[in-house]
Amino acid sequence: MAPTPSTPGPAYAYAYPRPAVATDVVILRLHARGLQALLVRRGGEPFLGRWALPGGFLQETEDLDACARRETEEETGVRPGRILQFANFSRPDRDPRGRVISVAYLALIRAEDVRLEAGTDAAEAAWRGLDAARDLAFDHDLILASALERLSAEVRADPAFVLPLLPPAFTLARLQSAVEVVLGRPVDKRNFRKQVEESGRIVALDAFERGAHRPARLFASAPGPEA
Repeated sequence: MAPTPSTPGPAYAYAYPRPAVATDVVILRLHARGLQALLVRRGGEPFLGRWALPGGFLQETEDLDACARRETEEETGVRPGRILQFANFSRPDRDPRGRVISVAYLALIRAEDVRLEAGTDAAEAAWRGLDAARDLAFDHDLILASALERLSAEVRADPAFVLPLLPPAFTLARLQSAVEVVLGRPVDKRNFRKQVEESGRIVALDAFERGAHRPARLFASAPGPEA
């Protein structure tokens, strides 16, 4: 008598727990009153009604970058350009639903490039000044603070890191102002201009901004993946 075929089981079963993985995205823009963060008001539990960073759970068919971009667009309508993965957050009690490890991203965008559209589990999407971006859901206060520290470090190393915050054509004075807003302090004008002009990250345009004072030459981001 032939043996009864058995149902094949998994080739390997993990002996360890597998936490959920999520992405959270810190999106910043430059406003007249300083930096603003893009937040979403949660439309479901946990933390119903609280403000939070856009983000969500990683799907089995995508990588982390794709997850960060998808969740951002689903919850805010924003399609960020360059995104920088800067930290992960794994405190065991950071999510009351269970063990969730979050991989955090930073994105800078121009204010005029976006139109907010809340979706999925977000009841609302809005820009909030950093002074108002507090008491966020989960550990998002910590994530936002960590993102600002990383942003300052990047700008100290390369002032042109702020270029995504600026319009396509800008003066060096406007670029310097953006750097000073990020750093929270003034920078030396002569050293700053020498650094950015020698960086290869900007190109001079044959155009000027005219106003009450002497016309100021306009610049643009140099072509390339980092511009």
